[in-house]
Amino acid sequence: MTPSRLTALRRGRLTFHVHDTGPEDGEPVVLLHGFPEDSSSWDRVVPCLHDAGLRTVALDQRGYSPGARPRERAAYRLDFLVADVLAVLDATGPAHVVGHDWGGNVAWALAARAPERVRSLTVLSTPHPRALSRALVRSDQALRSLYVGFFQLPALPEAVLSRSMPSLLERSGLPADDAARYTDRMREPGALRAALNWYRALPLARRGVGPVRVPTTYVWGSHDAALGRRAAEDTEANVLAPYRFVELDAGHWLPETVPVEVADAVTGPPGAQRTTDAGSGT
Repeated sequence: MTPSRLTALRRGRLTFHVHDTGPEDGEPVVLLHGFPEDSSSWDRVVPCLHDAGLRTVALDQRGYSPGARPRERAAYRLDFLVADVLAVLDATGPAHVVGHDWGGNVAWALAARAPERVRSLTVLSTPHPRALSRALVRSDQALRSLYVGFFQLPALPEAVLSRSMPSLLERSGLPADDAARYTDRMREPGALRAALNWYRALPLARRGVGPVRVPTTYVWGSHDAALGRRAAEDTEANVLAPYRFVELDAGHWLPETVPVEVADAVTGPPGAQRTTDAGSGT
């Protein structure tokens, strides 16, 4: 019996867009995007995963799906974001989980809290939260993360980003067509506020993210302006399972700029080794 395709996910009053493609009998790979991306950030990666025989399930996460855009910041606590993905896994069964940026943070928490639901974990750019917290006081990470404090302010971040988002994204290394597409999505009613609420909910966290006990690959771009080397290298200490660290000659936007390398990281077996690849990003 082949699984039915997911086109939408309903959780109470919220309805999420889901893009379920590839071989119907392939092992499922759940793809979690970051800020201010959406599920289309995986468009260049997905064909490579399909070629490897994998089924891909890309979710427009909370705040990014028009039907799942609550206004209050408390609705974006990490517990709720993880629960959204668990609802996807209820439909797919245990899956390989891949997350980038904020999607990576959700992926770390999911794997730590429900390891029996995760066949393997691949996280792009975002270090394990414990490694990031340590780096804030042991490296230049606090300077790299100043924007997170700015995003806590009411209204002002929306005003600034509504005018400058395309240029800011392009200067950070995101291709112009992707920057334009994400900006258009953020212009939908309530979208930018919802996306920023992921940051504003950080002070509301009720518990941290513990160590991960599933096979894990962590991929980091050495030119990432937001996330530095110290946290990237300290992430290994928070994985109590086969682990691989892949360093790419790339920036932050790995799914968009180095999709082949990302797909290779997903399909390659995690192992206790470190690899460095040339990549092709900025």
